[in-house]
Amino acid sequence: MGLSNLVRDGVANQVPGFPASSPIVSNLSRMERGQIAVEPAAVQDEELWQDDGADGYEGWFCVRTDPFPCPADGCSFIADFMTAAHLILLWQQSDDPNLLRHAAKARDVGRNPRVVGYQPDFGPCASYYAWVAAGRPVHGVRA
Repeated sequence: MGLSNLVRDGVANQVPGFPASSPIVSNLSRMERGQIAVEPAAVQDEELWQDDGADGYEGWFCVRTDPFPCPADGCSFIADFMTAAHLILLWQQSDDPNLLRHAAKARDVGRNPRVVGYQPDFGPCASYYAWVAAGRPVHGVRA
């Protein structure tokens, strides 16, 4: 049933399936182009996620890379390893498929990845699988 059949001479006809007393309400206003306003949010005093089992990872493996900056706005951290929330990601085996996949991604963006044995003096670390279990938290990204 077209619009011309519902309203004639300013009088609304009955709409099939609705009681005769039901008014026909329509908003045929013209749509306009909108805008989305996004306010930048500064990351300040953010508590970074930490791996509770960070002790005892000596001998695990990590991916060393050429230095690259943290992608969070306003963060001055420079990473030399594949990191998450500024923690070096670790794997138990140097041929772990996830380690190799992450190293390949680093290679693809020109970060010159090298699989190396982790040493505590490299800095704070986290097991890759503990990081995944924690929901993959990253610095500067709000959930």
